[in-house]
Amino acid sequence: CSSLAIGTTTGYRLFSLSSVEQLDQVHESNEIPDVYIVERLFSSSLVVVVSRAKPQQMNVYHFKKGTEICNYSYSSNILSIRLNRQRLVVCLEESIYIHNIKDMKLLKTILDTPPNTTGLCALSINHANSYLAYPGSATSGEIALYDGNTLKTACTIPAHDGPLAALAFNSTGSKLASASEKGTVIRVFSIPGGQKLYEFRRGMKRYVNISSLVFSMDSQFLCASSNTETVHIFKLEHLTDSRPEEPPTWSGYMGKMFQAATNYLPAQVSGMMSQDRAFATVRLNISGQRNICALSTIQKLPRLLVTTSDGHLYIYNLDPQDGGECVLIKNHSLLGSGKMEENKENDLQPPVPQSYAATVARQSTVPSTSTMPGYSEDGGALRGEVIPEHEFATGPVCLDDENEFPPVSI
Repeated sequence: CSSLAIGTTTGYRLFSLSSVEQLDQVHESNEIPDVYIVERLFSSSLVVVVSRAKPQQMNVYHFKKGTEICNYSYSSNILSIRLNRQRLVVCLEESIYIHNIKDMKLLKTILDTPPNTTGLCALSINHANSYLAYPGSATSGEIALYDGNTLKTACTIPAHDGPLAALAFNSTGSKLASASEKGTVIRVFSIPGGQKLYEFRRGMKRYVNISSLVFSMDSQFLCASSNTETVHIFKLEHLTDSRPEEPPTWSGYMGKMFQAATNYLPAQVSGMMSQDRAFATVRLNISGQRNICALSTIQKLPRLLVTTSDGHLYIYNLDPQDGGECVLIKNHSLLGSGKMEENKENDLQPPVPQSYAATVARQSTVPSTSTMPGYSEDGGALRGEVIPEHEFATGPVCLDDENEFPPVSI
């Protein structure tokens, strides 16, 4: 969550999110118009692009050298692409292709997947656990879990009653979050076993379309955003009966009444009451727009990032101890001439415990170069070479910036 990629009608842009005040543009390309997929491999120079002009073709670039590594054509439109250091996954409506990212060889084709019109799939960013999750059914919320390293099916998780709308792995690939098209309940499962660990209720009043589901890098928080104006952040902790006594307030008494009532209610109802609610929230000043969220550490403090489809990046402070309403501290325009828009209501930042900030900063900045995979510096597919389906690329991927990768172990 340290960089941002956006596709535009004229090409694509890559930004670095290293500070709150300044948004640094790393790269801009206007070679391909109408880019609707742009995926960067962490902070390296490898970027995968798909354009509406050629929606069945994937282009892989080394943007710092200005060279095309390869391009690959498929039988139908590309709906989504996911990648980590080990695998590159291309999702079509009824099939999934798994490539070896070192040489772009096609390793596996998963055919006849249930109709997946949105290209919903998730790939663990931890290449040691290259698990892939995608809908196992078009009518129910079944999750198919596939091991991208062994190229075998791991398990099937009956996650929801209705069709899936969102999937997300945590940074280590040990947890998977999911939401259905109803958008009222978010569940977290252990990977690869598929046991349910957490269940969060986003809301009961209305069905929503959850567009973004993401863990924090330390897996302590889970963020969900939708087509409504509210962003929810949940804390992944199991509440026990050893909590301190609540103060004698009306809400405290009501809570105890509900807790006592669950002993006499049907299991389905009592389970719904005991679900954890949002730890922190954000109320956006827009509604109905698609947006993507991230929980990141910028300048050693935890932040919530919200990018909206109208071309804005909103940065909020997140209080990791007390939660509550997150405070907007910056608003950047992504489509303009580079000018930044500052939040006029510059509220005071809530105090953040130094211990948490120090811990997160330490985890996110210590490189692990000894276990970092290298990339060959010779070879590489010729520029413009079209690789037909089921045929392999002719050479290894050429990257010279391995030190830009995040640490392997978190």
